Amino acid sequence: MKKWKVGLLARVAIAILLGILSGLFFPTWALRVFLTFNGLFSNFLDFIVPLIIVGLIAPGIAELGRGAGKMLGTTMALAYGSTVLTGFFALFSCKLMYPVLLGGAETAMAMVPTIGETLSEGESLTPFFTLDFPPLFGVMPALVFAFVLGLGLTVINNGEPLMQILLGFREIVNKTISGVIVPLLPVFVFGIFMKMAAEGHVAKVMGVFVKIVILIFILTVILLVFQFAIAGLVAKRNPFTMLRTMLAAYVTALGTQSSAATIPVTLRQAISLGVDPRIAGSVIPLCATVHLSGSMLKISACALAVMIMMNIPVDMTVFVGFIFLLAITMVAAPGVPGGAIMAAIGVLQSVLGFNPEAIGLMISLYIAMDSFGTACNVTGDGAIAVIVNKIYAKG
Repeated sequence: MKKWKVGLLARVAIAILLGILSGLFFPTWALRVFLTFNGLFSNFLDFIVPLIIVGLIAPGIAELGRGAGKMLGTTMALAYGSTVLTGFFALFSCKLMYPVLLGGAETAMAMVPTIGETLSEGESLTPFFTLDFPPLFGVMPALVFAFVLGLGLTVINNGEPLMQILLGFREIVNKTISGVIVPLLPVFVFGIFMKMAAEGHVAKVMGVFVKIVILIFILTVILLVFQFAIAGLVAKRNPFTMLRTMLAAYVTALGTQSSAATIPVTLRQAISLGVDPRIAGSVIPLCATVHLSGSMLKISACALAVMIMMNIPVDMTVFVGFIFLLAITMVAAPGVPGGAIMAAIGVLQSVLGFNPEAIGLMISLYIAMDSFGTACNVTGDGAIAVIVNKIYAKG
């Protein structure tokens, strides 16, 4: 008998619904139980994020550097450029639209609660206890160390023993993400929405969420049309015909929520576009790792929304730096549901100053659109493959 498995999106949706209902009816002591869990989980995230950064980014950069070759270098340059441009597209589109869509959201989310606010007069919502386990080092030192280590391994001749250690460490990090963090995320989200409901903020939050999800879906469609318009211009092909060919990969990614799991379908459809099978065989698997324009769009748009909702000052210069750094960090994202947002947490904390409540909202928003972002990622890989094929295919 086949075991029925509930996906991450469904689990988070159930957690949000149950959190809202529980926040309306749970007694204070029950609310405090989940606040205690959320406090511990937030501290654990703070501890593990620098280790995630080192464990994913260092070996990722080392592997990409070793796998060199002119064609792969071109692919990486196109993928990184596409991802960065998508970040700017998201930033300027949302700066234009959010004042209309999120008018008043910043007053409502004084809205997002912080531990210690009162449920009603004389009733304090605080955890039963807290435990501090500070990280071994900060997020920014972890980023710098990971880049130095990864780049260093690409230029030394006797780095294989260290590389094997890093690969083993990456395996530990991936197991921690898939076996501990991702399974507990719905409980974390449950606690956040339970507290919001208890404090009367949830209706406004959900209204804002729906608007953001609809806007980002529209932006992903515009992004795909633009990517294939560029590919069509380079290859002198009809972009809409190519988009229709890649539809099978798009639909598959909606179900798998994983760029890696969709590679066989993406590869097949890229070859159907006329891409040389040898080129497609190199470009598509690499793009599944380095071309995450859909994830960039979601994270940038959601980050800006959360900053507005939580009254975090938006400095455009800082946000531009965030986009460039996030594009590099995305290379290290595990190809599993929720992998990109886990890789991005460190950058959100170190560059934009997100606290645990903001991270919780980011995770909820991101996972609500995980399928669409992944589908945008893999479909856009077809456009990259067409451009690389035009440059390098013989005849």
